[in-house]
Amino acid sequence: MRQNSANEKPHAKGFYGTVEAIGNKIPNPMIFFVWFCVIIILASWICSSISLSAVNPATGETAEVYNLLSREGIARMLTSMVSNFQSLSVLGPVLTCMFGVGICERSGLFRIALQKIVESSNGSDLKVIIVFCFVSVMADAAGGVGYVIMPVLGASIFATMGRNPLAGALCGYATVSGAMCANLLLTSMDVTNYSFTAAAAQLVDPSYSASPAINWYFAAFSVVILTAASVVITMKFVEPRLAARQGTVQAQRNVEKLTPEENRAVRNALISVLIYAVVLLVGMLPSEGILRDPETGGLFVAAAPLMKGLPFLIALLFFIPGVVFGLSCGTFQNSTDVVNALGDCMKDMGSFVALCFVMAQFLKYFEWSNLAIIVAIRGAELLKSSGLPMLIILILFILLSGFMNLFIGSASAKYGLIASVFVPMFMLMGYDPALTQMCYRIGDAFTNPITPAFAYFAMLLSLCKQHDKDFGFGTLMANMLPYTIGFFLCFVVQMCIWFVCQIPLGPGGGILY
Repeated sequence: MRQNSANEKPHAKGFYGTVEAIGNKIPNPMIFFVWFCVIIILASWICSSISLSAVNPATGETAEVYNLLSREGIARMLTSMVSNFQSLSVLGPVLTCMFGVGICERSGLFRIALQKIVESSNGSDLKVIIVFCFVSVMADAAGGVGYVIMPVLGASIFATMGRNPLAGALCGYATVSGAMCANLLLTSMDVTNYSFTAAAAQLVDPSYSASPAINWYFAAFSVVILTAASVVITMKFVEPRLAARQGTVQAQRNVEKLTPEENRAVRNALISVLIYAVVLLVGMLPSEGILRDPETGGLFVAAAPLMKGLPFLIALLFFIPGVVFGLSCGTFQNSTDVVNALGDCMKDMGSFVALCFVMAQFLKYFEWSNLAIIVAIRGAELLKSSGLPMLIILILFILLSGFMNLFIGSASAKYGLIASVFVPMFMLMGYDPALTQMCYRIGDAFTNPITPAFAYFAMLLSLCKQHDKDFGFGTLMANMLPYTIGFFLCFVVQMCIWFVCQIPLGPGGGILY
């Protein structure tokens, strides 16, 4: 009988092992999205030939499949490749944030800061992981920035504690992405969602008016639930599975005492952060602060300079202390060293940029073909006509939102369509628009950890490969599935309790209308 060689990895068994084995047969993510492009192009040709269509309830217009293989479609694809790439919203924020994160990493500030975290934990890994998961939940308020920072930070924290860095990276990404319906703060997504909810509700009741905080009670309580779920899933499910893998670059727990120069550099970096925070507060606190919306005075609204400039402001939050630390402890001797470090940061992002080019084409082809809209409309109509009890309908609605999230990355695009169907429908059944919005947010959150349409997902895979060169797409999916399943169960149970007990979802947002 053939014996396994020393270099072979043991095959995982069971459901997750099957997912990993199948998924690892999928090629490199760039090739994966090339296949997606081909599939969408062919599907548009087939569906247009059978005149597949659906009525868009938001506009009353009929959405018909656009044939990408038509003469016009081919010309459109050929002439729009560059503009498609330029319009990919994820690219700019990721690269901007990586300037700051990269400087922090190359200056050594990350390592020293993480070392201090381990020292302050008094040997308690659990306390460090709980704090990390909580911060990851709150990082969702920063939008795409959290997807970039927390996996890198998690890998470093876990490695510093002598644990598997892959578990830290996966935990950070899953927790940030699962926090779409959990935060102690009101975010720009609250404002965006409410605008769609209010417009849809006014189709039934023109006098309807509430506030972007209609889900805040539920979202704030979900922070505790999500933090606890993420800690348990990481330590009880993900880490044991990863422990069986060979070849992972591990780090031994080795916390050395900081030198006087390092302590001084950390103090200088902290002072720089405090000065930066004061500058931000000066722009935020006054009623006419420069970071507020000049028209409404709002701070956490989409038009406010604070929200528009958030990726750059976050990058500065890392860049400034990173430079100060590097110059203080000698990692950087002069400005040339800082510039060279910035160049090194971008070298690591080369494969990600190439992937973004292909991904941008896929997303545009899917949008142009109208297949995404038609699938969403047909799914909504099917759910509406099911005739099931309301609680079951809500759970199916959450599942539909989660399924759509696997293919349509834009949260506002999905909810703009969903709200026009389900908000009026549920209002006519006697339920508050806040309930519809909250269920959508749950659906949009629990599948985020396994949504391959996110460019951040490919970035996570690249990060994992730095620690395990054989870490494939299937391995990533298999190890993220426990988060998706766990988050779904936790959020649905919480929603059912809220529904049965008729607990208010937020100020002005209840269960019954």
